[in-house]
Amino acid sequence: MQYPTRITAHRRTPGRAAGLLAAAAAVVVTVSACQPIQPLPATEDREDVTSAQAGTQAIQEGGDLVMALSAEPDRLDPTTSSSLYTRYVMQTMCQKLYDIDAAGEIVPQLATALPEVSEDGLTVTVPLRTDATFADGVPFDAEAVRATLERHLTFEGSTRKGELGPISDIRAVGSDAVEITYEKPFAPLTAALADRAGMMLSPQAIEEKGADFGESPVCVGPFKFVDRVPQTSISVERDPLYYDRESVHLDTITYRIITDANIRAANLRSGDVQVADTISPQDVDALLKEDGVGVLQVGSLGYQALTVNVGNTEGAGEPPGTIDTPLAQDRAVRMALSMSVDREALVNTVFNSWFEPACSPISPTSPFATEVSAACPPYDPEGARQLLEDAGVEVPYAIEMQVTNTPDTLRYAQALQAAVSDGGFELNVVPVEYSTLLDVQSRGDFEALQLGWSGRVDPHGNMSNFLSTGGGNNYSGYSSPAMDELLAGAARSNDVDERAKLYGEAVALLQEDNPIIYLYRQRNLTAYSTDVTGVETFTDGVVHLSSAAFVEKEN
Repeated sequence: MQYPTRITAHRRTPGRAAGLLAAAAAVVVTVSACQPIQPLPATEDREDVTSAQAGTQAIQEGGDLVMALSAEPDRLDPTTSSSLYTRYVMQTMCQKLYDIDAAGEIVPQLATALPEVSEDGLTVTVPLRTDATFADGVPFDAEAVRATLERHLTFEGSTRKGELGPISDIRAVGSDAVEITYEKPFAPLTAALADRAGMMLSPQAIEEKGADFGESPVCVGPFKFVDRVPQTSISVERDPLYYDRESVHLDTITYRIITDANIRAANLRSGDVQVADTISPQDVDALLKEDGVGVLQVGSLGYQALTVNVGNTEGAGEPPGTIDTPLAQDRAVRMALSMSVDREALVNTVFNSWFEPACSPISPTSPFATEVSAACPPYDPEGARQLLEDAGVEVPYAIEMQVTNTPDTLRYAQALQAAVSDGGFELNVVPVEYSTLLDVQSRGDFEALQLGWSGRVDPHGNMSNFLSTGGGNNYSGYSSPAMDELLAGAARSNDVDERAKLYGEAVALLQEDNPIIYLYRQRNLTAYSTDVTGVETFTDGVVHLSSAAFVEKEN
């Protein structure tokens, strides 16, 4: 039995069926819903492989490495960026105050130790390195940290402000420490500083470049920016000013944009690229058997989800407006949509059991996970139809869903399209280029869209900006005083159990309101040539190339 071929380019209207069927034929990848699935290890039984090791082979100094990116990054500005692929590139150029390691633990990077927090939780002191220099020669110090954090808080269009919490003051304490004062305690700060909010920017470049900082970013890092060819490539080169330059082996890294997974795999096999991100579950089993190719694989802190526009009329972060449709106005309709999704069957069929169902923004491996946060909404298409009937909407209820135009996403979209029809929905799928879809979700120019989030070690980073009223990543335009209080309360507490309980309550409310319907959690799959070593990928989804190197050829 096969899902019907029904991906459309626009909302279906009378008299346009023939043209839409032709458009569908151009983008559809057939999905089999009922063909036997080869027995594969359960996702939780797969062993993580987080780094490529050279073994006994010697490291070669120098060389030009090419990494294939599955989508083009957005602007290379840590203050405004929202793309995972930007994080790949920035990882080599813009170090953070903190980072996470292979075990998912937060470790110092440009800081020298974890923050010191006052007894009342209102003052946080971060000790800093004294041996680092920005790529433009400006010394890294406490004043530079203050300037960067102030920019994250005040720059128009910043998506970092909500991640940093209710800061009332930032001041340099000498040159080697920065003191952050809060209006209320804010437990997620360290985790935020282990991501883009913690990327430090040259204060001279901030002043000189202003809003154009992302055109040629200047930070502290093993590599520095060289150039960008839109929709083609981004290049970086070794920075001789880097404080730990002995650990850097490559001369340059070129990030080449190759959106097709089959072409990425072919380029890896041919040697034209040495690393390729986001390997398709359709290709990974074959690559695992090939000589000369290795595959890194690790679970994800993030998720893939269906975002419903319930009030984003003026752009993400702006006050919510009114969208006069049953989907936006009536949470029973959104509940019916969630109940129409058989998450486990879809993910096993479409992704060959490499991925796993996701029912909330909290990873089951998180110390903040609970039975409540892990609970899935029921799969009940008959109950969904009853909810639609009670809501007085015409069945099938049509929804336009925008998705990225990649084969795996379209494969899933087609399967989802067929699955929710049993619950009384007609899902019309509009394929869109990835960077365009980022703009679409920010503007609120959508009814529903399917995109993911690569995940953060603290649930605050996966929830607050997306669900708090006015959050910088609140693409759905959702506003709930009860949700705001739950998330704020969790952020104020330093007790893991208390925070986990509050996040569980937030998930329960989220599954009643459904502005975001969680679908599945990817396994981060990164392929690499065995000619290189030192490539790493962790649960936050970022591929690390800072210490990568070519290996000496064996005679």
